[in-house]
Amino acid sequence: MNATKKLLWFLVAVLGAGGLALIATARGEPINAVWLVVSSACIYVIGYRFYSRFVADRVLKLDDSRATPAERLEDGRDFVPTNKWVLFGHHFSAIAGPGPLVGPILAAQFGYLPGTLWIVIGGVLGGAIQDFVILFASVRRDGKSLGQMAKEEISGVAGIVALVAVLAILTIIIAVVGLVVVNALKASPWGLFTIAMTIPIAFLMGIYMRYLRVGRAVEASALGFVLVMASVIGGRYISESHSLAPIFTFSAIGLAWMLVVYGFAAAVIPVWLLLAPRGALSTFVKLGTILLLAVGILAARPTMLMPPLTRFIDGTGPIFAGKIFPFCFITIACGALSGFHSLISSGTTPKMLSKESQARLIGYGSMLMESFVAVMAMIAACVLKPGIYFAVNSPAGIVGRLPEQAVATISSWGSTYALTTQDMSELARNVGETTLFNRTGGAPSLALGMAHIFSGSLGGTLVMGIWYHFAIMFEALFILTILDAGTRVGRFLLQDFLGHFWKPLGRTTWFPGVLLTSGIMVAAWGYFLFQGVLDPLGGINSLWPLFGISNQLLAAIALCVATTVLIKMDKGHYSMVTMGPLAWLVSATMTASALKIWSADPALGFLAHARFLAGQIASGTIAADKITETQRLIFNDRLDAMVTLAFALLVLVILIESGRNWWLYASGKKRVVLCEAPVELSKLLA
Repeated sequence: MNATKKLLWFLVAVLGAGGLALIATARGEPINAVWLVVSSACIYVIGYRFYSRFVADRVLKLDDSRATPAERLEDGRDFVPTNKWVLFGHHFSAIAGPGPLVGPILAAQFGYLPGTLWIVIGGVLGGAIQDFVILFASVRRDGKSLGQMAKEEISGVAGIVALVAVLAILTIIIAVVGLVVVNALKASPWGLFTIAMTIPIAFLMGIYMRYLRVGRAVEASALGFVLVMASVIGGRYISESHSLAPIFTFSAIGLAWMLVVYGFAAAVIPVWLLLAPRGALSTFVKLGTILLLAVGILAARPTMLMPPLTRFIDGTGPIFAGKIFPFCFITIACGALSGFHSLISSGTTPKMLSKESQARLIGYGSMLMESFVAVMAMIAACVLKPGIYFAVNSPAGIVGRLPEQAVATISSWGSTYALTTQDMSELARNVGETTLFNRTGGAPSLALGMAHIFSGSLGGTLVMGIWYHFAIMFEALFILTILDAGTRVGRFLLQDFLGHFWKPLGRTTWFPGVLLTSGIMVAAWGYFLFQGVLDPLGGINSLWPLFGISNQLLAAIALCVATTVLIKMDKGHYSMVTMGPLAWLVSATMTASALKIWSADPALGFLAHARFLAGQIASGTIAADKITETQRLIFNDRLDAMVTLAFALLVLVILIESGRNWWLYASGKKRVVLCEAPVELSKLLA
């Protein structure tokens, strides 16, 4: 590297570090959102250029002369060598579900500072490393799943426990992301029409790339984008039509059934027809929107109206209970460090990777892009007036069901949170909605923030409704992609497990087995989806913490596997690359698990809340017509406590088993056997 390049990289590093320092120390006067965009972008560029190259060259030693499983095992269904930019799109779309959008929105109740620091630092040093190393490990093992790698590289006990844990955790993750899209689209014909149209558009793109213009991903994505934008604009006329609007207006229950049917179909049809083209389309929309949002922020230079730290750092927040540690670090998973990513990195993506060197771009690079999405989401939430932010995101059971009640409750928190019913009515009218109160789940407030930024620099309030529903479409594309990929990954895992009992079920090429395992997976996450839909508190209040805990416990399993692989590759001296994030994650997640199960505070602990509600029923405080509803809440609380405890115990077994094996390898008491696939020279061009 010459002197000019060194100076350039030094300036980028100084700008990134200086901007982050300003964000961390600014008090009093509100800061401009531009600082968050510039400082995070600089840190991501530094991380990719230097840290990921160090890991690729020194730690993993990527080798393009080795044939990947996509080349050696090509079958036209799951193992398909794929253009690296198409695969980047698929992988980014699969990992970037609602997490990087919803998590930062919810965590903004603490202020913008804690979440932003975790997103940037956690993304570069934790999340991107996990994704990169697990993708590499799976590629070297014929695209094997996380559970299979745990069995072969750690121990048989670890493999069985990991497989059960991963299946259970994945079930919760998909259910919660489904709940987010249900809450965003219920009673919204404009939003539902736009999202429904993305399915035939994806089919058209798949046929276009496979038969009409083979491999022309950019052309297909551009065509898809034009059609999607036409759908967004057309949705306005659908919603205003007295005859068409009812056709696209569904309750939460109806939408939940639609998602279940869609999830099953997406899991069984070939990847080239829906999964890959939808990934390319959603990536085109997502990356374009995020870049446009960044440009909009730079042009409009909005002020961060949310303070860096709010009054709710004491754990009394209306959106979810709990203090910054540990709950900020489980609320924001995707965008910083997310276990779900390891399932994609050991599920669909390694079966489509053409060259090992592409693992750096797709594993590490995609995660940094997702982290940047999370920064944009944090900005979108925090440029709203704090009172509006809390009115949209707080459940009716906390702030009141009537607009007047919600406004009075929120305004009583202090002048920072001042709000009027007129503010909310005018805002709802501007975006084409009837009301924006109690729209829990994060998606509507993110759409509001994005519409606020876009309309501030492009079109004003006259087109705010189009920008709002464009943002809803943008978010729903993230979520449906994770439903596609997550259900398919769950099918792979379930087939791995059932294959031990009957060999044909373990074959991904046996179509009856594909149908059976897909049906079981969809039924499992569908149960929890309906639990959330029927929850009187909206589901997010109870299920999102469970989602965060389960997601981060899954990341702990992935980092145990990654660390074991490095040690067995004789790279133990580099093991802190994965062991450092693992130590932090275990401390935060196990603490959160204990608090959610056993805290005596009914607002925080599952069991304490169940006891509180049971006491109200026993004392006659609950009205007769609300008893059934309250009993459902009690059941949900107890079920969530049992599920959280089970997850924590399963992960504890993995941690103990991993630590035991690390000690045996270090002491020379156990022979190292690396379970990589035999080397076969690649015949594909780079």
